[in-house]
Amino acid sequence: MPQQSFEIRELDKEHEWLEAFSVMKQLRTHLDEKSYLELVKAGAKKDNYRMAALFINKNIIAVAGFMPMITLYNGRFTWVCDLITDNNYRSKGYGEALLEYIQNWSKNNGYNIVSLSSGLKRIDAHRFYEKKMKYNKVSYVFLKEV
Repeated sequence: MPQQSFEIRELDKEHEWLEAFSVMKQLRTHLDEKSYLELVKAGAKKDNYRMAALFINKNIIAVAGFMPMITLYNGRFTWVCDLITDNNYRSKGYGEALLEYIQNWSKNNGYNIVSLSSGLKRIDAHRFYEKKMKYNKVSYVFLKEV
């Protein structure tokens, strides 16, 4: 577990989302601040996209975006859209703590599955999800731009 004390809380205000951008940008490198904020606002309004951050001394160290969803495949579940720990704080347990926060949020809100996808080249992330967090690899995600 993390070596320093920390706080995890949901971010639901525009200035908080902007504060998280510098960490989120490390994962979503294709987004600039304006497009990031537009997507977060639209996702929060339309799809109940939620963002949580892990703070140390009022600084965001890790951030996650997630959405409660319902599909015929998973039933009621939470989709983890984004999960990133700042490069300077990796491998210290902060991603684990943030993912556990999402898992607890899900369980407490009646969503019994947490699901996510991870880019094919993110081998360290795959090891984290499978070995450390005990997630099962159950499918591939396919994408086609139209």
